[in-house]
Amino acid sequence: MARILLGVTGGIAAYKALELIRLATAAGHSVRVIQTDNSQRFVGAASFAAITGAPVLTTEWERDPARGAFPDQATPEHDPISHLELVRNADCFVVAPASANTIAKLASGFADNLLTSAALAASCPLVVAPAMNHQMWQNAATQENIERLRGRSVAIVDPEVGSLASRNEWGSGRLAQPATILAAVEQLVPRGQRPWDGRRVLVTAGGTREAIDAVRFVGNRSSGRMGFALAEAAAARGASVTVVAANVDLPRHAQISYVDVESAAELERAATEEFPSCDLLLMVAAVSDFTAEEPASGKLKKDGRSELELTLSPTNDVLAALSQLRADGQTLVGFAAEHGADAVETAREKLTRKGLDALVVNDVSGDDIGFESTSNEVTIVTANGDQHVPKADKLAIANEILDAVDVLHRDRAQASS
Repeated sequence: MARILLGVTGGIAAYKALELIRLATAAGHSVRVIQTDNSQRFVGAASFAAITGAPVLTTEWERDPARGAFPDQATPEHDPISHLELVRNADCFVVAPASANTIAKLASGFADNLLTSAALAASCPLVVAPAMNHQMWQNAATQENIERLRGRSVAIVDPEVGSLASRNEWGSGRLAQPATILAAVEQLVPRGQRPWDGRRVLVTAGGTREAIDAVRFVGNRSSGRMGFALAEAAAARGASVTVVAANVDLPRHAQISYVDVESAAELERAATEEFPSCDLLLMVAAVSDFTAEEPASGKLKKDGRSELELTLSPTNDVLAALSQLRADGQTLVGFAAEHGADAVETAREKLTRKGLDALVVNDVSGDDIGFESTSNEVTIVTANGDQHVPKADKLAIANEILDAVDVLHRDRAQASS
């Protein structure tokens, strides 16, 4: 475990620092937060205090109730100088998001607020994750400041290209994904013993496509968000993770291996190859139930025809096939998108029929969860009962599912002892 001091500066991306903390704490790290005054216009100190379990500091002149200690440390008896004690205890100081103004201050050695004073006093590794308008990011002054920091061995987590805060604006300057920032931190500090260190996890994600001709296909609406969230949550806990991704267009985690596939047959081959070496299978991908028997080699043309007859044949049940190959100690978790009132009852039948340890079911009849949504609401079905997980973002849902897997492992260990 590492002690991470997080500096949050002003900008719309400040809310993503909450996700960074959630990932870091799930991985077993201890986090304290320093905020600039401007950052509190976007996210209040109470949010950071609640998620870290530690006081948030904003100025050199306020007393730190924890006296510079991190959540995993005992509070010292004396009152130290807050910014000096925080950085003395920290294994890494991360500024995310880092505004153009703060980057300029760090490059010039300013110490005009608690954050910049702490950075100047820090002997631990410094990680800076910029976030700003693309014109500000590309400005020669900003680029010069970034190069000055690199020259001092400051780790820069480059921003991504994507949609920005201003309406209809696109370009570089978007804060890197929190998982990417955490991966950069973990390359600089000892990770220690994390809960899932040594565990190997295989995740399937996305939705398969079955070709009709060279340009058309039969597919589904799965985005891969739930599978990718589970992969990131497992990696944050220390697991070695491989994702078989079926047509997923989402950012990728630096510490996760990805195998890209398109069809159900390709997913089955990839999953079968990876399965023997995994401890946990999370079968999240929406695998097509049918495939075209004779897809056309070129593009089918209308040519005045009034109808097209398409013959479909069933695909293999990949999860059931893998269940037949399972070895002692392997855990299998299936996922089912159901529709309507009988969703959980249908899931119980699948749990038994496919020989699974758990089946996660979500009712996709609602418009605000599942598929392209960033939120989900699920029920985790096991032989011991059902656990309903209320609507939340998919990363939070992912951590609830992994917690349920831990319960399965604990129960299995107790039964065998």
